[in-house]
Amino acid sequence: MNAISFGTDGWRATLDVFTTPRVRMVGQAVATTLQEAGHDAPVGICYDARETSRGFAEELARVLAANGFDVLLPDRDRPTPLLAWAIRERGLSGGLMVTASHNPSEYNGVKFIPDDGAPALPEVTDAIESNLAEPDPLPEGEWGTVEEADFMDPHAEHALDLVADYAGDDGEIDLDGLPVAYDAMCGSGRGVTDDLLSRAGAVVDRHRCERRPEFGGTPPEPSAETLEALTETVRNGDPRLGIANDGDSDRLALVTPKRGYLDENLFFAALYDFLLEADSGPAVRTVSTTFLIDRVAEAHGEEVVETQVGFKWVAEAMAESDALMGGEESGGFSVRNHVREKDGVLMALLAAAAEAEEPLDDRVDRLLDEHGEIHQSKVSVECPESEKERVLADLDGALPDSVAGAAVANVVTEDGFKIVLDSGAWLLVRPSGTEPVLRVYAEAESESRVRELLDAGRDLVEPLV
Repeated sequence: MNAISFGTDGWRATLDVFTTPRVRMVGQAVATTLQEAGHDAPVGICYDARETSRGFAEELARVLAANGFDVLLPDRDRPTPLLAWAIRERGLSGGLMVTASHNPSEYNGVKFIPDDGAPALPEVTDAIESNLAEPDPLPEGEWGTVEEADFMDPHAEHALDLVADYAGDDGEIDLDGLPVAYDAMCGSGRGVTDDLLSRAGAVVDRHRCERRPEFGGTPPEPSAETLEALTETVRNGDPRLGIANDGDSDRLALVTPKRGYLDENLFFAALYDFLLEADSGPAVRTVSTTFLIDRVAEAHGEEVVETQVGFKWVAEAMAESDALMGGEESGGFSVRNHVREKDGVLMALLAAAAEAEEPLDDRVDRLLDEHGEIHQSKVSVECPESEKERVLADLDGALPDSVAGAAVANVVTEDGFKIVLDSGAWLLVRPSGTEPVLRVYAEAESESRVRELLDAGRDLVEPLV
């Protein structure tokens, strides 16, 4: 039981720790938590493309059913956002997703999604952890059923309708032969994201769209390094846009002819600008996400809400502010009138729609011409978990009046310390939630200035560790 830590992104571990008995304990904890909250509607369970995921999903289904819940399972591995939408669209009690997302194949994991389809907040995950126990089945006559359900078509139909509101003609979206290259990274987006793009009219060149439980030896994490072949295809071939999803397709990455791998910050700004052509509303971003979002918002008379790192906080703020779009610099985004959960499948369709209207390279160029160049990077400083709180407390008493020759204009304490300079550049120091390190982020008008700020940030933090 002590090996299970059920945070917002669920519990992830290597397969020597992520075992069937422990997975069954998680299933019992979720059943108990739902019962205590008065839920009795069915529960959805989906899983990613890993070798062990279907078996773990079936174990969870058996435990939930033995606690009296009807359970819906898909016909094959399916992306996390399809489960999130099904929870909202079908009025489910919640859902369990068996996935280790972008982690290597020797990992697996499970996350719980509540009945609103948004990430679980701490009070929910704390309740699940407190209810961890061996399965406690009801008498067999009171068991629920386990049935196969279609998770794909309802999500696709909703996505097509939603995107048509922004880019459609007569209520329908038509990408009209737009050439797109799609890389599933052998994950659960295969046959889902590419199918959705095809249904909207795109001509899709498919890459790594076969199931490989070991992901071809490369963790399903879209990055400039793992998408070199996709970048080569887009830069030297017909596709106007390259799209990739991570292992469970809640995030996406883009490749363009001019920029190659498109920085997620720039994509966020470009898509928000695109959405504002047809709608209005604030944006929600994390403290580690670019100020370019703020500049786009200001140009349209909109506001920006800043949150801690973690999509659960983005989702909460989206509800409170009726935001048009929310996102984070790691590639997770959602929009109004959808579930407040990262959705790399829907965002792929929105990205293609934006590209069809105006090439993303051109839109990004225009935004940078209007609002100024923006560059961002980050480094890590090793710090034991036991020392993080002390180091941050010491940093609070050692914050400088200037950084790398620029005066400090403001310090934001939403998540760690974000030191905003009078030039508009910033430096952020915050604890990693998953590794024994402190993250140091910087954003400025040039790559050389970012490096200077990162060096200054490292020099500020390392003596305190």
